[in-house]
Amino acid sequence: MEEPIVVAEGLHKRFGTTQALRGLDLTVPAGTVCGVLGPNGAGKTTLIRILATLAAPDAGRARIAGHDVVREADRVRARIGLAGQYAAVDEKMTGRGNLRMFARLYHLPRREAHRRADELLERFGLAEAADRQVGGYSGGMRRRLDLITCLILRPAVLFLDEPTTGLDPRSRGEIWDAIRRLVADGTTVLLTTQYLDEADQLADDIAVVDHGRVIATGTPDALKARLGDRLDVVLQDRAQLEHGASVLAGLTGAEPAVDAEHARLGVALPGDTVRLADVVRELDRAGVAAADVSLRRPTLDEVFLSLTGRPATEQPDHADETAPVKEAV
Repeated sequence: MEEPIVVAEGLHKRFGTTQALRGLDLTVPAGTVCGVLGPNGAGKTTLIRILATLAAPDAGRARIAGHDVVREADRVRARIGLAGQYAAVDEKMTGRGNLRMFARLYHLPRREAHRRADELLERFGLAEAADRQVGGYSGGMRRRLDLITCLILRPAVLFLDEPTTGLDPRSRGEIWDAIRRLVADGTTVLLTTQYLDEADQLADDIAVVDHGRVIATGTPDALKARLGDRLDVVLQDRAQLEHGASVLAGLTGAEPAVDAEHARLGVALPGDTVRLADVVRELDRAGVAAADVSLRRPTLDEVFLSLTGRPATEQPDHADETAPVKEAV
């Protein structure tokens, strides 16, 4: 059986008195997107730095495409790309000029550098803006340009650390489309993000990291299934929230979450033992007027909260160590 393209085994890393990684294990199959989720300071950035050869573990080992990230760092660097949280392109140059410059820094011959730059600009929808100064690009265009500078040498594995931080929804969608094109061409992507909808949209598998360890893995659907279906009840009168919560607790055996602002109650259902008809009947019998009763799958936010005990935030993860630099070359 072919080894996964990314393998981390028992990684430990300490910074002073802070234990950033505590025996972290991770495997990522080739040609997939792995979303790495975790609270601030969970160890996500430290993991990326080790896998990208920018830091060495105190213990454990990691391999990229079969090469040890410490003993064979040069071979690893030849197979990876790394894009950090902020675009690192030169805003005074044109898009085409940036790509040609990076290609020459990667020691491509001049003609090949020009050909590769033109190919990437066309493929990622930047050909029309190629000869404009990057300072006039939108945020999404700058991030796309930054992303494709990592693709000049066709990396087998691309590390994306918070790639859509600070972007508007349209620009985020452009980056998502670019990532999907990469994976369709065979690139493996390791994505750290705290936008859980991003992980839900892009990731084939998710690894949830907390306190320096992977505490859960699986597809987005599999992780949601572990939490079970959710029952949402919106009441007509906020004054009945406490009474309604008591009814739901009696039906499900669990204490409902109360959203007083929206007069909403939410609770996990125990398997298939409770039907919507039962809920409606018991609320009616108790004299609790419901405006809406619905059954749904949990969100990744709810899965995250259940696993870590903390809500996901949309702040960059700098707590475990400084963010990765532009790229390992």
